[in-house]
Amino acid sequence: MPSAKILEQKQAIVSELTEKLKKATAGVVVNYSGITVDNDTKLRAELRKAGVEYKVYKNSLTARACEAAGLEGLKDEFNGMTAIAISENDPIAAAKILKDYAGKVETFEIKAGFLDGEIMNKEEVLDLADTPSKEVLIGKLIGSLMSPLYGLAFGLQAIIDKSGEETPASEEKSEETAPAEATEAPAAEQAQA
Repeated sequence: MPSAKILEQKQAIVSELTEKLKKATAGVVVNYSGITVDNDTKLRAELRKAGVEYKVYKNSLTARACEAAGLEGLKDEFNGMTAIAISENDPIAAAKILKDYAGKVETFEIKAGFLDGEIMNKEEVLDLADTPSKEVLIGKLIGSLMSPLYGLAFGLQAIIDKSGEETPASEEKSEETAPAEATEAPAAEQAQA
């Protein structure tokens, strides 16, 4: 039977992990067997740079924390060599990075995940990983919103060009040249007199 001190430490780990899971936007559970130390170091650095916490906890403690955080569906995934990647802000980052590593290492496998409190199976996590990043989606949205405006501007310019009306820039040029012509005409009249 474990001592009171060990039980207290385990309860602290479970409560800390429970809070992380509750605050998280998304998370991914992986089987990390077969990954080399070099690949694991690179993976952790890439996840850290993306703001994702990647950690190996004791399976029984992680299962308890998932249950306490309302993610009971993940409890069954914690067997074998299991790690969890938790992201507070970016819902796609962990899935993207881990999918990339799963493609490089045959034994490294995505098991399941969660997004905004909803459990996802392996296929759903892989689909999430294929989603473009937030910046790309915002760029596409802005482009699609601006496209009709550009079309309107080009259409109006074509109408102006076709009707023969001068554009504001050409009107300014003709006003600048008109005073020069007016000053040349009186000078020519004076020379004749």
